[in-house]
Amino acid sequence: MSEQTRFLLSENDLPKFWYNIQADSPVPPAPVLHPATLEPVTPDFLSVLFPMELILQEISTERYIPIPDEVREIYKLYRPTPLIRARRLEKALDTPAHIYYKFEGVSPSGSHKPNTAIPQAFYNKIAGTKALTTETGAGQWGSALAMAGNFFDIAVEVYMVKVSYHQKPYRRILMETYGAQVFASPTDRTNYGRSILAHDPNNPGSLGIAISEAVEAAATSNGAKKYSLGSVLNHVLLHQTVIGEEALKQMDLAGEYPDVVIGCVGGGSNFAGLAFPFLRENLRNGHRTRLVAVEPTAAPSLTQGIYTFDYGDTARMAPIVKMHTLGHSFVPPEIHAGGLRYHGMAPSICALYDAGLIEAVAVRQLSTFDAAVQFARAEGIVPAPESAHAVRVAIDEALDAKRKGEKRVILFNLSGHGNFDLAAYEKYLQDQLEDYDYPVEAVAEAMKYLPKVPLTA
Repeated sequence: MSEQTRFLLSENDLPKFWYNIQADSPVPPAPVLHPATLEPVTPDFLSVLFPMELILQEISTERYIPIPDEVREIYKLYRPTPLIRARRLEKALDTPAHIYYKFEGVSPSGSHKPNTAIPQAFYNKIAGTKALTTETGAGQWGSALAMAGNFFDIAVEVYMVKVSYHQKPYRRILMETYGAQVFASPTDRTNYGRSILAHDPNNPGSLGIAISEAVEAAATSNGAKKYSLGSVLNHVLLHQTVIGEEALKQMDLAGEYPDVVIGCVGGGSNFAGLAFPFLRENLRNGHRTRLVAVEPTAAPSLTQGIYTFDYGDTARMAPIVKMHTLGHSFVPPEIHAGGLRYHGMAPSICALYDAGLIEAVAVRQLSTFDAAVQFARAEGIVPAPESAHAVRVAIDEALDAKRKGEKRVILFNLSGHGNFDLAAYEKYLQDQLEDYDYPVEAVAEAMKYLPKVPLTA
């Protein structure tokens, strides 16, 4: 066992249940508000966008939600995913720390996103949905939903953030190969997209804008389309917990338990997927694992945002939730980690962070790619730029353990591969990669447009 590198589970070990943090969180959930009335949303309002089964999961406080057999059968295409001991990286760092990573890049679309795309497509299928609309930043989520929609014979319409649409053309091609339609957002297909382009024809887009377009396309379809979201909401984070449930078993196979668990955060899905089952162990069984969320300095919602009610999208059509936000009108700088260019964060993660149950740190683009290349040269896997944020902090933790001369067990989520992100790596290797500071003035301007939610909320 001392030299084992890969810790693998069989199909029989595939989780039968998703874990719901709402059952154990000591923080009561804040209400979700209607974007027009500022009153708590009703199932009727949500049913315009989501099938009822997902709405029920969104509000559930049951600890474990059964995974349908139809979903588990498709999960078997790539799950359980491997847990890998990064022995070569440990040697390169000359650290006493033990570094493990859960590699979600083995999925057919190359990231953790099918973990929720497959059940979302399944629940829409049994509800009779014929078409889905969605947004995507880097394209990982759009690729996953395109694949899942194809499996269940549901048409998929993807609004891809324009800067990522041009940075990552092969992600677009992958989505189209699976059968989806892909549009560079902001587009001229929606009222909101046209209004953005009329004001700024060269707008690079943002996840907030793309969400607005996808929500509008679904909401104005007279029931022909539903909306599907790749992060932020409770039911999405719930589906991702297969990652952490598997990792608990695999760490047991390795004969160790993590001192620190790390994941990148944009909306929060891959971090929650790995961290929430370990948080359960902290809350219920007395473990003291540190849980660290890593975000970019260009969109530092947890570390710099205000914890308040805000719209989930730029056009103010999505529900209002309480979260750490940079302001719904904020357009992040054009970093290559497109999946992290979001103004807000999952409400459940924000509540846990505010309560001191998880940690957060922001890192710069250049140092993130420094870590990504170091990892690739040691372990052979090129990380997605989003996942590289977790790599950065895992390396920092290992070097800190080296300085202190202590053993530390580090686990991070390598949430996707970067094989479609080589244009960004080319810029890094040519010393042309931009770096960004916290955009103070842009955030301050965006904060002027926060909703005026009654204090009683």
